[in-house]
Amino acid sequence: MRLIIGMSGASGLIYGIRLLEILRDMPQVETHLVLSEAARLNITVETQYSVDDVRAMADEVYSIRNIAASISSGSFKVHGMVIAPCSMKTLSAVANSYADNLLVRAADVTLKERRRLVIMPRETPLHAGHCKLMYEASLMGAILFPPIPSFYDRPESIDDIVTASVARVLDLFDVDPGLLKRWTGQVGKRIDN
Repeated sequence: MRLIIGMSGASGLIYGIRLLEILRDMPQVETHLVLSEAARLNITVETQYSVDDVRAMADEVYSIRNIAASISSGSFKVHGMVIAPCSMKTLSAVANSYADNLLVRAADVTLKERRRLVIMPRETPLHAGHCKLMYEASLMGAILFPPIPSFYDRPESIDDIVTASVARVLDLFDVDPGLLKRWTGQVGKRIDN
């Protein structure tokens, strides 16, 4: 299986990094990484990782300016793409098919080939323009996955929250690294008004 991982300049680079960390321990998944310039900056601002550390986690790494890379063509078979995190600028480019760099071109190709594109938009609060962009991307086939945590699994750390979100994203590709505490219902508990 091949997955493209795109990271743009929104806050929340740890989601993309954790995705790469999990997938590097799964030899059946080959990862192809594209980082925006702002993502490269935010890695050093928000995390203890260097850009080289993050690049080393991927099987293949591409310059965002390399519009002729393998992942820019639909003939290069991949199972899908995740943009984690996705800035509103990148979301706007995807929703408007404005493929002026490799990250957006790869997303555009993913959509046109009817492959799974999962977008983790990272912005709050949202105004109507942001909501419209998410709606437009959804109409084109993208899956919007804002990193909103669940709490039924009783996370004890930020790491637990990030890992659960990323594991849910991987579920969308039928990849199960065994990290998700799945909801099993409330057996034997009565809930009355």
